[in-house]
Order: sequence, then C-alpha cells, then structure tokens
Amino acid sequence: MKTVRLSDADNVVTAITALETGADGAIQLIPRGHKMATQDIAKGAPVYKYAQVIGYAAQDIAKGAHVHTHNLEFRNVDTEYEFGTNLRPVAPAAKQDTFMGYRRATGRVGTRNYIAVLTSVNCSATAARMIANHFTEEKLSQYPNVDGVVAFVHGTGCGMAGSGDGFEALQRVMWGYAKNPNVGAVLMAGLGCEMNQIDWLIEAYGLIPGPLFQSMNIQDVGGLRKTIELGIKKIEAMLPLVNQAEREECPASELMVALQCGGSDAWSGITANPAVGYACDLLVAQGGTGVLAETPEIYGAEHLLTARAVDRATGDKLIGLIKWWEDYTARNKGSMDNNPSPGNKKGGLTTILEKSLGAAAKGGTTPLTGVYKYAEPVTAKGFTFMDSPGYDPASVTGQIASGCNLVCFTTGRGSAFGAKPSPSMKVATNTEMYNRMTEDMDINAGTMLSDGKSLEDVGREIYEMWLRMASGEKSKSEAQGLGDYEFVPWQIGAVM
Repeated sequence: MKTVRLSDADNVVTAITALETGADGAIQLIPRGHKMATQDIAKGAPVYKYAQVIGYAAQDIAKGAHVHTHNLEFRNVDTEYEFGTNLRPVAPAAKQDTFMGYRRATGRVGTRNYIAVLTSVNCSATAARMIANHFTEEKLSQYPNVDGVVAFVHGTGCGMAGSGDGFEALQRVMWGYAKNPNVGAVLMAGLGCEMNQIDWLIEAYGLIPGPLFQSMNIQDVGGLRKTIELGIKKIEAMLPLVNQAEREECPASELMVALQCGGSDAWSGITANPAVGYACDLLVAQGGTGVLAETPEIYGAEHLLTARAVDRATGDKLIGLIKWWEDYTARNKGSMDNNPSPGNKKGGLTTILEKSLGAAAKGGTTPLTGVYKYAEPVTAKGFTFMDSPGYDPASVTGQIASGCNLVCFTTGRGSAFGAKPSPSMKVATNTEMYNRMTEDMDINAGTMLSDGKSLEDVGREIYEMWLRMASGEKSKSEAQGLGDYEFVPWQIGAVM
C-alpha cells in the first residue's frame, strides 16, 4: 500500500491506492484518497492534516482505521489571527515573459476579443440570445480578429431591492463584463421597466455610449422582433471596428488569472492546487495578478491568508468577509460545513476545514495584496482575494467582472466548466480521472503521484499554458464551445 503524509504533525495519511487495514483482526477497506489514522485518536481530540486541524474525533479512532464522515466531526473555528507574520515577497523575474494580447484604449490587455450582449433583466434574455445566435461562424468568418458574439443572460434584474448588496453586486457584474479587456464592444439590452435600469448603470459607472457601447430597451424599440432586428444591425456596425484590433506583444504582468476549483477531491490540496499556487507565484514574479475566491472554501484556512496580508487593514477585510458568511449561513439555516458536497466527500474530503486548507493552496506563497467585494475591480497586483460563494459559475462570473482575463480551474472528481469571455483551462488532480475525461482536461497534475513529477515542473507547465492560452491557444473547454451558459451573477437577498 502507498500513502501520503503531508506533515510530521499530521495524525492521518492519505491513501494513494485503495488499501485494507486490520484493527483487532477486522479487515477494513479504505478508498483511494481517503484518510487513515496513523495513531490512536481519542474521542474529542483534534485530527490534523496539512499540520492544521480539519475536525475532531466523534468517537475513539484506532490506529489504522478509516477516518471520514462516520467518525470525524466539524466544529466552528475560533482562530487567533496574525497579520503580516508570514510575508514571502517574490523577487522580480530575471526575464520578462510576454504573450500576444489585445491592448485596449484603456491600457488594459485582453486575451480574447468578443462582442458582448448584456442583459439588465431576465425579461430581455431571449432577445439577447437570438441576437447573438444570428452571428454564426460563417457570418463571422470575414472578421478573423473577432472571437464571437456572446449573450450574457441571467435570471434576475427585477423583483429585487433597488439598493443594497444584491443590487450593487449585479451592477458591478454588468459594469465589470462591459469593461473586461476581453470584450471589444458591448450591446446592453433591457425590457424597460425593470429595477435594474440600464441608464442608472451608465450614470453610476461613467459608461460612455458610442460606436462600441450601445443600449436599448424592448419597450422603447417596440417589441421583441424589432429589438432583435435592431440589435443585429447594431452589432453588424460594431464588427468591422472590433475586427481592427490586432494581437501585439504584451508583458505577462498584464495577466489576471481567476484561481478556481470545483468537483474537488482529497488530491486537490496535494497536487493540482499547490501546482497552481506555484504557477501563481511565477505570475506574481512577473508583476501579474492571481485572484482567489470562494469565501466559504477558505473557511478555516483564512488565518493562513491573514498571516500573508501586506497590512492589518487587508487582513481585517478578509476576516470581515468570514464573519459576514457565518451570519449569512446562520440566518438562512445553513452551516459553513454544508460545503463540501457529496461528491467531495466521496473523493475523500470530510469537512470544510479540510477542503479549505487544500483550496487555499491555489494562492501560492506570496503576500496577500488586496481583498475585494464580489465583482469589484481588482486594482492591486500580486496575489489577491475576491469574495464569492463556493458555487463555481457564480464565483467565476464575479472574478471575470473583477477583471480576470484568464481562468484556471482545478478538479478532482471531474468538470466540464468553461467561461466566456475569459478562456478557462482545467487541471486534473489525479491521473485516473484525467484519463477518463481527457477531452475536458488540459493538464494532469496527477503525474506528481503517478509519474513522480515535481510540484515545480507541473506548476511551470500550468504557467506556460497560461501564456499560450493568453496568446490565442484554445483550451479544451473553448474547443468544445463552453461558456455561453456559465454567466451566473450571485443573487443576494429577497426575490420580491
């Protein structure tokens, strides 16, 4: 049998292959990726993995026994935070890496060149989809520098409060997609009477209508058919202008990567996530930006991030998010331990503390330079954090709205996720799943276990694919056409 022990402080190991162990003469099967006790653990005693507490023994656990949901319980964390005590600045890279990107008039750089049809409310979703669907590959073939026309539609925009967290988050998402450097032109489509008024957005965020930014309302235009026809005409006028953009050599410092995981398993925190963290460190050394998210999935690991905060104010922002989530889940009769999901548990994860410690590894080792609201523009360079739920589509939507021009998504159970306008690559945590879903996986971090590859080698492989993808190489999710239905703004608050 083969196992992985991550720290001398750990009292469990992770099984690389399914194994059988005897306890008082009994034979017990421990599935791959699940935990086995390396010593007797008394009821109520802490269980350690990554040299951190991942839960408490719900009963006496004998040495060699399977440790999982049947005998490990979650308790709310009560952590004493430190600030800036684990700062490891990365020296600037000796060589400046580059990619071929689209430099915008704002100075920001895109990795793709889309025309976005954004909806203010669900009532205009059909119109937006019909407008975008008109522009087939054949019709776009004469515009080789345009990656596509995409409708970003959602299920909200009305029946909501006209102020507060939910309204402000939706407006930040719309503004963020309109301003994302992967978008060359925008058409906003509304109904006209919704709470989320397009005119309010334009005024609040200083958007300037022009040839590459236009809007319309179905009620003003005179119905669905007329709106579709007008929308098609507007985009036909935009296409030649957007097609004028050409790729040019740009520094890697212009990359902002959304660090994301979904369908995690016990290997996520051992292979793929640390490898992505190493890639993030390489990007930070180039002056680029990594954006970690999913606040419920760093719960129990946030103390590791506050110790990396560049100052107390940055650390306090992160703690404030944690406290908001504790209150949010409590008043909605949930628990922070509702995550991990059934699939996560089948893959060997037991508590949110265990999952979070692995998820936080995607952020590498460099200082935490900024903490942001959901979909708030990320302005700091380096490793940053953006508040979001753990639900992947809603989280990535916020990261793209914050300015991310690439998405890196790790998965152990498997995922078919993709996003637009920012291309997504997927990193498998284990070789078995990679081989089973090879059409969906871009990189196999499982080679760290199956082939003896180093963390540094896999991390650099991920980083180098970021550069190629930023220059136009399609990820597997792009090649399959994913990304049109994964736009999911986080809906906060009552539907009225």
